[in-house]
Amino acid sequence: MTAAKKKNSLHTLVLIFIVVLGTAALTWVVPGGEYTREVKNNRTLVVPNSFKYVESNPQGLDDVLVAPIIGFAKAAEIIVFVLLIGGTFYILDKTGAMTTSIKYMAIRFSTKPHLQKFFIPVSMLVFSAAGSIFGMCEETMPFVLIFIPLAISLGYDSIVGTAIPFLGAASGFAGSTLNPFTVGIAQSIAELPLYSGLEYRIVIWIISAICMITFVMLYAARIKKDPKKSPVYEIDLQRKNRIEIHNHDEAVLTKRHKIIMTMFGSGIIFLVYGILGLGWFINEIAAFFLAMGIATGYIGGMKSGEIADGFKEGAKDMMGVALIIACAKALLVVANDGKILDSMLYGLAGIIQELHPIMGAQAMFVVQGVINFFVHSGSGQAALTMPIMGPLADVTGISRQTAVLAFQFGEGWINPILPTSGVTMGVLGLAGIPWSKWARWMVPAQIFFFILALLLLIPPFYINYH
Repeated sequence: MTAAKKKNSLHTLVLIFIVVLGTAALTWVVPGGEYTREVKNNRTLVVPNSFKYVESNPQGLDDVLVAPIIGFAKAAEIIVFVLLIGGTFYILDKTGAMTTSIKYMAIRFSTKPHLQKFFIPVSMLVFSAAGSIFGMCEETMPFVLIFIPLAISLGYDSIVGTAIPFLGAASGFAGSTLNPFTVGIAQSIAELPLYSGLEYRIVIWIISAICMITFVMLYAARIKKDPKKSPVYEIDLQRKNRIEIHNHDEAVLTKRHKIIMTMFGSGIIFLVYGILGLGWFINEIAAFFLAMGIATGYIGGMKSGEIADGFKEGAKDMMGVALIIACAKALLVVANDGKILDSMLYGLAGIIQELHPIMGAQAMFVVQGVINFFVHSGSGQAALTMPIMGPLADVTGISRQTAVLAFQFGEGWINPILPTSGVTMGVLGLAGIPWSKWARWMVPAQIFFFILALLLLIPPFYINYH
């Protein structure tokens, strides 16, 4: 039965490549078009009302085959980031510090059930706040490798371990309060006071976090009661880092383990400071994990050659993830080269003009979700869509603040299920969860949050949300 399921399962890489092929097919049907772009404050923006149809550039099979290579180059930063994370955690695992610490925490939680019930909500709330305040997104990847074995040790599954950091941050990203990469950029392009409208966004964040935490906790309780109901039950049985606890045997943390985990924990705190206080982004974070991996290896008693081999072995395990990210990026390459991305935005924006302001705001959310299928950078999507959506809001009776909110929802709540998102596929690759299983699990939540977004876009019309 298991073998049949594996045989019939569609590989994630194959799925994404099929989507790329579908996008290439669209370039033969959708008329070519483009907006004029201009650079303002070192940011490339679309010029409103500048759309014009141009000669289409249908993409052939040769273009499709080249696109992942170009995508690999364009996604080089996040791919290097993933490879270095893989190496660092391989070294950390080799020292035994992480495995022993997870077993130690699992024993403590399992012997104190009154504390275990706080594990999911408190952890997810921390990640949600990080997503809401400073736009935590790619930064969740390292935490997936920490929370999966911990969740499994507590009787949950790898979906719960992935959801805690990833969906926790996603709930904050969708309910952004001060996120400079979405709200900050979108408001500046829409010519709104920076972080204006904060009160309603705080309400949205609270609702988003509570709903996401509840969704995960209900699922976790069901899996705790019957582990075989997990979509990844057999995958988790085969995990090398699965930690079994028999008769509550005590985990022995050596002095070296304690030093490593203290350094690692302090490093994560400093990482937050680097992101918030020093303006670190993907390259700086990757360099930080490189340093962490080297330091961890030496403290763990490894020799230089062993540390180098550790990075090589860890990176090797992540190559599948790197290829998935490259193929996801290939989608945007094909859409841009085929001249259909701007045409789709222009056509969708035209629909909004004919609607009532409430329905128009809801349609903006849907449009942002469609665009997000191709463009996954929050700042990139803001630069592409807000120069158009801002003026469009003025002529349709929608406040620009509401247009920013629609962008925020479309960029945040839809992302966690998209097979074309490099971050989503990177997270699932690290977690070892096939996209098909994750998507089936996520569908109820996506339907709920889609409806919630539509409902939350109604009050701004009545409260004069500016």
